Amino acid sequence: MWSDINCPWCYIGKARFEQALAVFPHRAEVEVVHRSFELDPNAPRTARPVIPLLAAKYGMSLEQAEAAEARIAENAHAQGLPYLDSGRDAANSFDMHRLLHFAKEHGRQAELLDALYRANFAEERSAFDAQRLVELAAEAGLDSGAAAAVLADPQAYAQAVREDEATASALGATGVPFFVLDRRLGVSDTQPAETFTRALEQAWESRLPAPLIPVGGADAQACGPDGCELTRR
Repeated sequence: MWSDINCPWCYIGKARFEQALAVFPHRAEVEVVHRSFELDPNAPRTARPVIPLLAAKYGMSLEQAEAAEARIAENAHAQGLPYLDSGRDAANSFDMHRLLHFAKEHGRQAELLDALYRANFAEERSAFDAQRLVELAAEAGLDSGAAAAVLADPQAYAQAVREDEATASALGATGVPFFVLDRRLGVSDTQPAETFTRALEQAWESRLPAPLIPVGGADAQACGPDGCELTRR
């Protein structure tokens, strides 16, 4: 599962995928790995309010950007996910991805990813400063001192992040969320849980080497280098 913490559709898509996975008969034989994808590798490290960023990116008024965020919040709430439709910020996510690779080595990647999503989309305090990231790592069951050491070393797990991004590019991913089942069945964008159910079933029933097969509708939502798909009101 390729995703970025800045991507609201990744937050929602993960929940829909997990909804399908929870009732998949072979759930115990499925391993979920979270891969890195930066929507904007050149984003500044200083957090900035989301609403003005959206307005500038899409040529919207602030009111239109607020309505677009509210629409995403509705989708999140429909999945039972908390979501702040105002007051959020965004910044460079590279350190988050490095920390997720550190967490993977210690068997706490899923816990940290959930903590990062919650902090970014459901809490008013910014998730993008080093102190907050260390706190979130501790909440996910990681050693806070070790997490701080990772963040203090800009080279720690940097190559792992770049390798994930290179693999996504090789597979044809231009945005996230991007799911690959058994290295050959691709599901792009935030699809309904039913689509993930069919993809899981298809991957299980056709466990033979094959080219990557796209699955899902063209009207699903995703985030790409130019931003997240938004619905204007």
